[in-house]
Amino acid sequence: MLIINNFERDGYSVYPIIIPANPGLLTYNFFLVKHNQSLTLIDAGIPSDSCWEGLMETLEKNGFYLQDITEILLTHHHIDHVGVVNRITEQHPIPVYAHPLAIPRVKRDPEFLNTRIAFFEQFYQEMDCGEEGAKQVDYLKKSVEKNAHLKLTAAISPLEEGMRIFDFYVKEVPGHAPDQIALVDERRRWCFGGDHLIQHISSNALVEPDFMNQRIRSLVDYKQSLKAFMDLNVDLVFAGHGEMIEDPKQLIEMRLSRIVKKSEKIKGLIQSGISTGSKLAKQLYQSQYQKQFSLVMSEVVGHLDALEADKQIEKQMKDGVWHYRVV
Repeated sequence: MLIINNFERDGYSVYPIIIPANPGLLTYNFFLVKHNQSLTLIDAGIPSDSCWEGLMETLEKNGFYLQDITEILLTHHHIDHVGVVNRITEQHPIPVYAHPLAIPRVKRDPEFLNTRIAFFEQFYQEMDCGEEGAKQVDYLKKSVEKNAHLKLTAAISPLEEGMRIFDFYVKEVPGHAPDQIALVDERRRWCFGGDHLIQHISSNALVEPDFMNQRIRSLVDYKQSLKAFMDLNVDLVFAGHGEMIEDPKQLIEMRLSRIVKKSEKIKGLIQSGISTGSKLAKQLYQSQYQKQFSLVMSEVVGHLDALEADKQIEKQMKDGVWHYRVV
């Protein structure tokens, strides 16, 4: 566990739990927040001994016990944010809260997972991904059984836009995940943002289906969420990875600028005659296309959706594959 100072403002104390991660993410961050008679855990790292030990060490160092935690708030469903929830609630049953769209995901609902697999099978075919797409679909099918043990067992209560829990209000910021929320404390100008905003890397706007099994335009949503975040009265963001963010507006401006530049680059490739999602991804990312296939395809298709939303490109279906051209 990495040591970082605690944060205190106006009667609230935040105890960060910072666990080393891979070079891309740097750290897994989750947080204990002491306020009044409550001790809230926001997010829960990955399902590992290191995250569990980090939680135990932080509790002990600050004079707390596991039984002092009163509730768990989740910013989104990804496994690196919900990891030790089961380990906590099996020993100490407490309320767990998340966005409604997170619930079938963290509960690993079989019908939802199978429908999601069907979505990706069609998606990769329409993006002309061939063998790599088939491999990814096979991986998703195998993961249903392989990862069944990761299902959260506790009951999940919903956190929706505008709800208040203690001094936090819930702000929906979809993009990185459809269920991504930020917990905003305007009084202290704090925000627990999960992966909505990360200092050292751009958050991936991951391709996902909605409950009608239609593609969510994740990057379009993410751009809108970033712009909405600019209006928040916040000067410190507790991020899910890496450093805490002390100037979120400047970072958001940089992220939005980079999104525009990447979209322009993809538009230029389309003008050069490359027309399908997979071919654009291969040209843009070279060897990373195979090494990080699902992330690369999410990135490229996100920009295609954004360009289409801005009416800069249009697509046409030919033999079951979408082809893009500049308007």
